[in-house]
Amino acid sequence: MPENNDQDVRIGVFICHCGSNIAGYLEMEELEEFAKTLPNVTFVQRNLYTCSETGINEIKKGIKEQNLNRVVVASCTPRTHEPLFRSSCAEAGMNPYLFEMTNIRDQCSWVHMHQKEAGTEKAKDLIRMGVAKAALLEPKEPIMSEVCPRGLVIGGGIAGMGAALSLANRGYEVVLVERQEKLGGMLNKLNKLGPGMTSAEEFALEKIKAVTDHPKITVFTKARVKQVEGFIGKYKVDVETETGVKNIDIGVIVVATGATSFVPTGMYGYDGEKVITQLELEGLLKKGLDSSVKNVVMIQCVGARNEERPYCSRICCQTAVKNAMLIRDEVPDARVSILYRDMQMYGVENEEMFRDSKAKGVRYINYDPASPPEVGPEGVKVHHALLGRDMDLPADLVVLSTPLVSNEDAHETSQLLRVPVDDNGFFLEAHVKLRPLDFATDGVFLCGSARFPANVRETVAQGLGAASRASIPLSKGSVVVEPIISVLANEDACRGCGLCVALCPYGALEIQHTEKGRKVHVIDVACKGCGVCAATCYQHALTINSFTDQQLTAELDAYLGG
Repeated sequence: MPENNDQDVRIGVFICHCGSNIAGYLEMEELEEFAKTLPNVTFVQRNLYTCSETGINEIKKGIKEQNLNRVVVASCTPRTHEPLFRSSCAEAGMNPYLFEMTNIRDQCSWVHMHQKEAGTEKAKDLIRMGVAKAALLEPKEPIMSEVCPRGLVIGGGIAGMGAALSLANRGYEVVLVERQEKLGGMLNKLNKLGPGMTSAEEFALEKIKAVTDHPKITVFTKARVKQVEGFIGKYKVDVETETGVKNIDIGVIVVATGATSFVPTGMYGYDGEKVITQLELEGLLKKGLDSSVKNVVMIQCVGARNEERPYCSRICCQTAVKNAMLIRDEVPDARVSILYRDMQMYGVENEEMFRDSKAKGVRYINYDPASPPEVGPEGVKVHHALLGRDMDLPADLVVLSTPLVSNEDAHETSQLLRVPVDDNGFFLEAHVKLRPLDFATDGVFLCGSARFPANVRETVAQGLGAASRASIPLSKGSVVVEPIISVLANEDACRGCGLCVALCPYGALEIQHTEKGRKVHVIDVACKGCGVCAATCYQHALTINSFTDQQLTAELDAYLGG
């Protein structure tokens, strides 16, 4: 292949139909003919699905047969498909960072469905800008960094213990940090685990013994992570314990801090005695329910699906149905009624448990949130939404199904690890579909109810999944980081003011004292190339690889000159 340089730039443009997602709303032939007229473009091709095996092979074929040294794909979002196209270019022998992508689906066809002509013209602009930038791209090499073969798991509940055991069984050292005196988390407060009705205590003790006996796992209880510095593979973590602060080198971090059951103070006459929560009911069932309790009323969605907490906690219905069945088993003549808005019993086994509860005599009454139940001294008054009449239910015990809420220290942990939380205080994954157990920050992973309310089965699965994800960099011994990062392009211009350091969301910048004075230093492995620093630097000392001022100016000139 010819050498990539400004005198011999050969750009191939591949325009994707995306089935009818793009081709149904834009003039594809017109886009193809337009792309052929652009400077440095030597090859143009349309594909039905560029991301398919056929489309990928066409890109490889074009690079080899047409001697292309730049590739532009006009299709959908780079967020999901750019890594695929880059790797395809690399397989064909082209530097993967000489690839550029323009999003003519999300930004053209989808937002201009009823404006075919305007949408097509906008797509032309984007393709012209992409080609102008591609001509100035320079080859880059991935950044390599070693990984310390030790993992940190924050949280000793079922998710954290599962993740720790999974990593340790793979042969890696694990440090498990738990704030409470005992491992097990919320599992210690539960009675039975539905739908199989296994003992929560036995399950917890089995896991705790496996963790504490494992030679690869170091457990710190009544401890907390005080400080975290560094980046994937080279974290330096301070763990505050009863005997002092431990300084530990860590390669990857798993967040399994769990969640907390909402306490409904001031709601439905909650007093912790006659009106209790499902979690408190678990404790009563564990000790043995008083046989004098003959009438039990459970109220769903207490403190959830409202303005303050708009989300559904997902597991409350399962818990209520399970406990209702256990009450009927323990006190056969007890009357149990569940007042619900919607029953969320996802999963085949949970649906079967729901049907079995009806067969056991558990009664279900639908209520309208506009007319919520009223709890009085003798019982509960509820308007039956389906029958259209009020009902008075005697109640020896009222049980409120409350949601799981984020821990009070979630924001503190978020700032410590530089990872985000959502509006409800739960930790936010990198991508709900593509990377559900990863954070956007490399080297930090997520599982269990710290992410969102989850039942025990889901929590166990997520713990194993997070461990699997975390074991990838540990097993390789090194990580490869994309070179699309911030660089100090003009050292003389840097004044060492530290503004960029203060604003970097990933802690990837630091001030160093050099022979030329205070200068910013980029920790390349930690940098995510977000561009905050380069946009902030009033001296234009910093720039982002593949997003240089020259390249961005070329894009703007191409648009304005069009």
